Amino acid sequence: MRFLPQMNPALLAGAVAIATLSAPLAIAQTTPPATASGHAEHLLADDHSWNGTPYDHYLTTRPMLSMIRLTIPAHSALPWHVHPYPNAGYVLEGTLTIEDRESGKKRTFHQGEAFAESVNNVHRGVTGDGQTVLLLTYAGSPGKPTSIPLPGQQKEY
Repeated sequence: MRFLPQMNPALLAGAVAIATLSAPLAIAQTTPPATASGHAEHLLADDHSWNGTPYDHYLTTRPMLSMIRLTIPAHSALPWHVHPYPNAGYVLEGTLTIEDRESGKKRTFHQGEAFAESVNNVHRGVTGDGQTVLLLTYAGSPGKPTSIPLPGQQKEY
């Protein structure tokens, strides 16, 4: 006859608890997930930028998508710059007034609003009383900048 060694009662209780908790996990892993569609809230669909300038064409080089979370202090103006590629922004926090240098057009975007940026138009963003946090998505090209400052200006980011 073979005897099992004495097990510490606390260890035995822990082993039983682990086995009990693991059983539902094994069952859950064998059940396939239900198929469901997600809820889409379309924030932006434009063929032109916020200032009315139409987008001409897409890149002919290898594309590279990039996304930036940009935080700008209150009462600040970004340097004058251009974007060589189409891009879109979404205001996560605060407000952003975009100014077009040539035309003088201005438009303010608030938290929860999306905007289509201009391509090859000199512009800048100006914040209000609080910091502004933006989510910016660019359709660029590997190794190429997504924002180009005017001569003598700082980089946008």
